[in-house]
Amino acid sequence: MKIILDAMGGDNAPLSPLEGAARAAKELGVTVVLCGDENKIRALAKEHDVSLAGIEFLHTEEVITMEDQPSDVVKAKKNCSMAIGLQALADGSGDAFVSAGNSGALLVGATMIPRRIKGIKRAAMAPVLPTASGHAILMDGGANVECRPEMLEQFGIMGSIYMEKVMGVQNPRVALINNGTEECKGRELEQEAYKLLSTCDVNFAGNIEAREIPSGTAQVLVTDGFTGNIVLKLYEGLAKFFAGKMKDMFSGAGKIGAVFVLDKLKDFKESFDYKKVGGAVLLGISKPVIKAHGSSDGEAFFHAIRQAKNCVDGRITETITEALAARKAQQKADQAE
Repeated sequence: MKIILDAMGGDNAPLSPLEGAARAAKELGVTVVLCGDENKIRALAKEHDVSLAGIEFLHTEEVITMEDQPSDVVKAKKNCSMAIGLQALADGSGDAFVSAGNSGALLVGATMIPRRIKGIKRAAMAPVLPTASGHAILMDGGANVECRPEMLEQFGIMGSIYMEKVMGVQNPRVALINNGTEECKGRELEQEAYKLLSTCDVNFAGNIEAREIPSGTAQVLVTDGFTGNIVLKLYEGLAKFFAGKMKDMFSGAGKIGAVFVLDKLKDFKESFDYKKVGGAVLLGISKPVIKAHGSSDGEAFFHAIRQAKNCVDGRITETITEALAARKAQQKADQAE
């Protein structure tokens, strides 16, 4: 299996992508194709004693930055490391793609180069959130500010497949984020999406209020990208807030008090650590694409590559394609009755 990695994307590129790639090649048994300045990467590998076993290169010196426009990935900078990697993915030279670069450019590039799965209205940026009972995937975390009901229906289908095939959750509960649990709540968008999700082949649990998200009662959280991004940023902010408060509490309690809760504090901290998850998958693209965190270090890149491998092993894109075909056939049958 070949995982293509944008070696020039992210705050710590290209050293951290290189370190993550080397570890993945060694521990996961994958070949990692690094897209970027080969001479610079080889020099870093020699300087930091990083093995290049299991690593291949696609050389380019052009980089898309956070200041560039998203469309530049297919226009002004179509020879950048991100675009070259996505084109290799589309051409079949790799099985999945990982980048910690410009999120907007990655969404545009993935949509325009390997393209969406046939029938998918919009690809969703799908981060995984920690909950009291494990994890939940947020569909959509910010890619699509404005959505139609059928898009939310597809988000529910894709998220359910991801949680089952990659996260190992059997029959995941799908919930629609809303301002109340009653079926009649929400805007027209939520009300119509509720009807669609109620009739498709997912374990739909109805509406969920934001305060119930951390409890883990649902493993797939469906909403538009505007609402989803607010949920995501609030989640991240509260995690930092509580971590800081707990640190202050136990620093005042002294070393003896801290010893008794040290392991639990460590578990709590790790549950919110994006490095362990990998990144946000772009669900709906014809091949697995992972958006790693911009500040990813070598460990985070390793887990993002592992996540990409799990998507390939779990046949995510193939299963979504099959599910869409089944849903379309079901809708035709319902209309014919």
